[in-house]
Amino acid sequence: MTYEFRFFLRDRAALFWILLTLFTASVAVFQGVQETAQQRSTLAELKQLDKTEREAVLAEQSNWGLAAYYTFHLTYDPPSGFAFAAMGERDTSPWIYRIRMLALEGQIYETDGENPDFANIGRFDFAFVVSVLSPILIILLLFDLRSGERTAGRLELIEVSARNPQHVWMMRAGIRIAAVILALSVPLWAGSLLESTDFTIVLFATIAVTVYVLFWGLVAVIQAKAHRAGSVNLAVLAGIWVLFCAVMPTAISLVSNRAVAVPEGGDIILTQREAVNDAWDLPKDTTMKLFLDRHPDWADNATVEKPFEWKWYYAFQQVGDQTAEQLSRDYREGRKKRNRLSSMLSLISPASMIQGYFEKLAGTDMTSSLNYEMRVRNFHAELRKWYYPKLFKDEPYEAGILETLPQYEPDGGP
Repeated sequence: MTYEFRFFLRDRAALFWILLTLFTASVAVFQGVQETAQQRSTLAELKQLDKTEREAVLAEQSNWGLAAYYTFHLTYDPPSGFAFAAMGERDTSPWIYRIRMLALEGQIYETDGENPDFANIGRFDFAFVVSVLSPILIILLLFDLRSGERTAGRLELIEVSARNPQHVWMMRAGIRIAAVILALSVPLWAGSLLESTDFTIVLFATIAVTVYVLFWGLVAVIQAKAHRAGSVNLAVLAGIWVLFCAVMPTAISLVSNRAVAVPEGGDIILTQREAVNDAWDLPKDTTMKLFLDRHPDWADNATVEKPFEWKWYYAFQQVGDQTAEQLSRDYREGRKKRNRLSSMLSLISPASMIQGYFEKLAGTDMTSSLNYEMRVRNFHAELRKWYYPKLFKDEPYEAGILETLPQYEPDGGP
């Protein structure tokens, strides 16, 4: 073992690939930490601006309807302590919404646009380095483990002088694999320390890195043991890498998208806005009946006698959401089904599997994104619950009690 370790330290090519692994992982972690710091800074600034703007706007209003109409409320999904390692859905789905008491569906889906670049190639984060780049580096370290010695004319001498030649190759491969694991783990530990990441998450992430690197190390060692030229081993391993790290993830995405039909966010917006716009021309009793089907508690206060009343206005905003409700539900359920199908198919793609695992640990997967969306919906429901008594009972406007407005609280957020 000591001899093999000294041999490894003299192997400039091996040291170069290990240092490249360390450098690549360090850059990815550094960028991830910088990104999460920027997101937290943005959130801190937005929360202060949101509070200042709301206070200024509310001070100028004279009734509940205007207060509800002009007041924005910031909702957000703060990055977790491990988000630096896998940005996941935070690159492709909104994690900030500024919502009002108006119909919610349009407010959610008008910003529901994926970043096409990140959606196709993925962010250069730690999860990307581990899942896609580390197998290449392992291949470059191990593809000529045996054939390289044959080319150098040392193969027969090594195998004759060793008690068990297989132990020599296993030790040599083991040292290189261990070096890759360490080169990936050190930046991960450093980033976790800076982000105060929960120890359990760091432990699980380290185990995942170790298992994944061991898998690719085993694949490379099996190929390297074959009595073939190093160039042939490299070509075979490169083909395996393309299959597992490029073809399969793309195929999984295509299969999932085609197998599960999902409505377009634009269709939801259009349906909701058409319902809201049409309400201006409908008899007010028609709108109020649709509203009371869901909110019978306000039947005694639902009579609209004037050409315009705020309770009627917010009632048809609610009806707009009700009209698009089924499409919106189908959209959410479709995304859940796609996510479940992708998770199942990732069992045949180690790269997709570890990418998804890191996103789950970081709270940046599809499930976390959908959970944030539901928190926004629940908060909007709280706003309606707070305003409806004042609008339907025509209570006198009291600016002072606006301080009791519901406040959005993210799960586990700062």
